[in-house]
Formats: sequence, C-alpha cells, structure tokens
Amino acid sequence: MSVRPAAVAGLFYPGDARELAALVSGYLNDATARLPAALPVPEAVIVPHAGYIYSGPTAGFAYAALKGAMISRVVLLGPAHRLAFYGMALSGYDAFATPLGDVRLDTAATQRLLTLPGVHVNDAAHAQEHSLEVQLPFLQTVLGDFSLLPVCIGSVQPDAVARLIESLRGDGNTLFVISSDLSHYHSYDEARALDRHSIDTVLAMRDELNHEQACGATGINALLSVSGHHGLAARLLDYRNSGDTAGDRDRVVGYASIAFHGQEKAS
Repeated sequence: MSVRPAAVAGLFYPGDARELAALVSGYLNDATARLPAALPVPEAVIVPHAGYIYSGPTAGFAYAALKGAMISRVVLLGPAHRLAFYGMALSGYDAFATPLGDVRLDTAATQRLLTLPGVHVNDAAHAQEHSLEVQLPFLQTVLGDFSLLPVCIGSVQPDAVARLIESLRGDGNTLFVISSDLSHYHSYDEARALDRHSIDTVLAMRDELNHEQACGATGINALLSVSGHHGLAARLLDYRNSGDTAGDRDRVVGYASIAFHGQEKAS
C-alpha cells in the first residue's frame, strides 16, 4: 500500500500522537460546550487551515458539529499553496498518514472523477500541501473510520469544482470539507471588517468571493453554487483571527467555521 507521509506534522500541528490527540480533543471539547445543543449534522463545512495554535480553536467548531455523524466518506477540497497547476489534483496514493494513523483514500471515486474536465492525478501538488493535511487529525478524532477523497485546487473555474461536488453528493454519507482561511495580513480591526463582509457574503449564499477575501475562494464559491441549487443554508459557527489566538494584532489572518444544512434545519 502506498502512503503519503505527513508533511507538516511538527510544524502546523504536533508530531507526537499523544500530544496531538490531546490538543484536538481540547479544541473539540471547548467548541462543543459553546455550540447549540440541537445543531443538526452539516452536509458541508468551511474550515480554516493555519497552524493549530492560530486556527485550531475555530476549526474545532466545525468538527464538533460532526460528533455522532454517520459519515463514511469525506471529500476534502483545499487550495494549492506549494505548486502552481491548472485544474484539480487528485492523489494516486492509497492512504494519507498523520501521527494518529493512516486514512485510506477512495481510490474507486478517484478513477471515476478522472473523466471530468480539469481533473487529474498530481501527487506533487499534495506532497507538501498543508491545507488538506491539517484537517485530517480532526476528522480522525471525530469520525474514526472513513474514506478520504482529497482534492487540491489549482487554477480552475468554480463551476468545474461545482461539477465535481455534484458528482459526489446525494448519498447521505458524504461530508464536504472546504479548507480556507479568510483575509491575510491586515490590521486586527481592518481584518474583522473585511472578514465580516466575506462571511455575510457566504451566509447570503452569494458565490462571489475573491482570493483576497479567502484563499480557498474557488472551493467556497463552488460549494455555494451547489448549496444554492439544493436548498442548503449556511450558519456561522465561529469567527476569530490570529490576533485573538496566538499572534500580534498588526498583521492577522482571519478564520471562520461555517456549516451548511438543509434550510428547514438551519433556521
């Protein structure tokens, strides 16, 4: 079995399994205590992807909302940071590793998706990419056993990503995770204002974010397009920035966890 090794363990999150498990559990417990008791399980979530000391508390909210969910597959979409390429990069590996163990990939779905325009296998895009990897320890902790379909998004139109999402949804057991931070390197107050506008755009289901507002804007816009067609509504679970967690307030990065439910469940 071919396994992609963890690339950012010890950098973005602890490389020691016990330390990592304790940290993730702490974020999940803190978020659970602050979430509404009757929150339904989301069909999709937007989650940040910075180092855990910065964005882990906010990421915990999206994943705490998944506790008890019957999810057998996770489609994880995040922007490429390390390699420039066209389209959407899938992986040829059989599994992705973290200090908590290996996550098996949905290799059958990978083969089916290769028939879509702009979709190809490109393990170089995945080799050092953190936007996908940092989500895995949270998913392993909350879901246990599941299959993973990692999609690294390069230069591509949101409608192509929306077609990929559409081709995988509808079975009731698939979760879509869109990995994205919000604004980058503004002052604390400026970032809060900019991010509030971006969050309001998402909550209004307008698929018009740009990459200055969110590095994962392509995936977010694709999800918003699909969600609009299927009557989903967005709910903000948590927002903060690095000035609220572990950074100074001169140049901050914004983070939000947003869940998508059926309209009747999200009101």
